[in-house]
Amino acid sequence: MHHASARHKAAARTGIWFVGARGSVASTATVGLAAIADGQAPPTGCVTAREPFASAGLPAFADLVVGGHDISSVTMTKRAECLVETGMIGPRLFAATHDALERADAEVRPGYDPHTDGPRTESQQAVAERLAADITSFQERHDLARVVVIDLSSTEPPVVPSPEHDDVDALLAALADPARAVLPASSVSAYAAILAGAAYAAFTPSAGMGLPALTRLAGERGIPVAGQDGKTGQTWLRTVLAPAFAARGLKVLSWAGTNLLGGGDGATLADPDAVRSKLASKNRGLTALTGSDTTPLHIDNVPDLGDTKVAWDHVHVEGFLGSRLTLQTTWSAHDSMLAAPLVLDLARLLALAHAAGISGPVPELGFFFKDPWGSDVHDAADQARAVEEWVRGTAAQVGR
Repeated sequence: MHHASARHKAAARTGIWFVGARGSVASTATVGLAAIADGQAPPTGCVTAREPFASAGLPAFADLVVGGHDISSVTMTKRAECLVETGMIGPRLFAATHDALERADAEVRPGYDPHTDGPRTESQQAVAERLAADITSFQERHDLARVVVIDLSSTEPPVVPSPEHDDVDALLAALADPARAVLPASSVSAYAAILAGAAYAAFTPSAGMGLPALTRLAGERGIPVAGQDGKTGQTWLRTVLAPAFAARGLKVLSWAGTNLLGGGDGATLADPDAVRSKLASKNRGLTALTGSDTTPLHIDNVPDLGDTKVAWDHVHVEGFLGSRLTLQTTWSAHDSMLAAPLVLDLARLLALAHAAGISGPVPELGFFFKDPWGSDVHDAADQARAVEEWVRGTAAQVGR
């Protein structure tokens, strides 16, 4: 294959299929994508807009097409209007991207709601096949080289382990039984991505593709996957600071944190079962980096904050001769504005992975996640170097 045609293969038109397409993050990403593609805004916050990514032959922002699944009837346009009212998106930008939002929302199909689409009506195999057909139809309709599925849906409670989660054959047999619901909704969507031959990223702490049988099946089917739980704000800052203390030979005694947030995430995480998934993923890296088991973290729902997230940290450190030092940080930002550019980055990078024939977890994409699949590296600087080296090597491989 000539270099030019190989590079074209990697950079060809690519679909982004959002699970949770009508939520705040997907709607913000769609607004941002349209604004960047039309020159209405620069790609600030997009890792892939800088080198070495910019020259790696990734799909152009203008070559990304949005569709997705959702169980909500609130359109992407209406969701974006709400974000305008909160001051997160400017009215001029909303007006300039209105048509793009309408086009994207026209590509949204009904998702899987286990409360209404349970095993009494059809098997989870049939549900997954329906979802996969939506993705395949989207790809054919827009003449896309490939599709990247990104799960942005609401956080689920931790999955109850089942023997089928570890065995591919047992899982496939259970999925065909209409009397059983062996997978959570996020994992049904992940299985649908496999059936559609689409790359996949889990931007939430829900089980998704993280169940061993699905991860193995993705590898067998040649599907690149990345996860888990987007590292957007507080956790990213923690994984920048914690290695700095270690590099100075300082001992972290405790690292306490609090999150205040409203909106859909705040309401979801007010559920004590759902919040357990988020707390586990947010703390795992910090515990590994500091060696401290004293890392209490609380997440509180404050409805009037809307999409604004406030994160406080109190770090207590032992220094020379038993001295003590304290660091306190306050982080405040629109959560969707932190997540949206990283979502676009993941779509572009997984398109490259797919073009390169990579299958299974891509550990080098751990830079984007709190709980990276296939990697135990949490240091943000080490992760940044790893993804840069990976994109250089993978782009060269596709270009051969």
